[in-house]
Amino acid sequence: MSVAALAAAQPSILYLRDGEVVLYRRSRSLLYQCRYRLADGTWHRVSTRKASVEHAIAVACDLYDEARYRQRLGLAHRTHTVAQIAAVCCAELRTKIDGSTGKTASHDYLSCIERYFVPYFGERRLEQLTHTDVREFELWRDRQMRRKPATSTLNNFTCAWNKLIETAVARGYISERVPVPKLTARGEKGRTRPAFTEQEVQQLLTFMDVWQTQGRMAVEQEIRPLLRDYIELLLLTGMRHGTEAMNICWQHIEWHTHKDVRYIRIWVDGKTGGLLIGFEN
Repeated sequence: MSVAALAAAQPSILYLRDGEVVLYRRSRSLLYQCRYRLADGTWHRVSTRKASVEHAIAVACDLYDEARYRQRLGLAHRTHTVAQIAAVCCAELRTKIDGSTGKTASHDYLSCIERYFVPYFGERRLEQLTHTDVREFELWRDRQMRRKPATSTLNNFTCAWNKLIETAVARGYISERVPVPKLTARGEKGRTRPAFTEQEVQQLLTFMDVWQTQGRMAVEQEIRPLLRDYIELLLLTGMRHGTEAMNICWQHIEWHTHKDVRYIRIWVDGKTGGLLIGFEN
């Protein structure tokens, strides 16, 4: 057999672009892998998903060129979708919530991201979004909510959107120089809920005096008197139900005397931060 009839062996390692790109194939794989070095000296590995050496070379060089171009623009060497950034952002918010280190509004931010940003933007790139894209999202969001959102609701969306951008910048997914369109924060003015009248308060407490004794199951007989006391506490102090009321411990309650009048002082921590509530005994 002549030498010309022999099949040429495929190279196992190829050095391209003056050694900045290395193309290789693992022993148990038919596909070529590549690693390339960026301007800061870091190496990154990725599969070319090609078995042909000619096609693998073209893909490896394209990946290298794109990564270097994105680095010059201040972008991450690999693009990240809104869904990927949202997953990281939501994980950080949940950590703050579990550790009680974040704002109570973190629950609202999570809802905005998971129920609206991810379903709409999904696999799109944050740095590629335009002003028109954001305006179209706001129209879609309003249709989903079936109402014109109030300013307070829009503020939650704006803060959640900013959290998403902050996460992307902090993780190096985009540069802080990349302009990302903002959400509109102007909406309908919220309406203050009317307060209970003295007659309504007395009617409610009179009803609950009887209601608390009508529990049939054991759990109802235990919970109903507690609920009655809980509602009376809210009425007498004006504290918010939920975060402020549910976090109260015995250490937050104390007696206080002022001008020969004894008061009960309760320290609460909620939406507006620490707050002292007191009422006459």
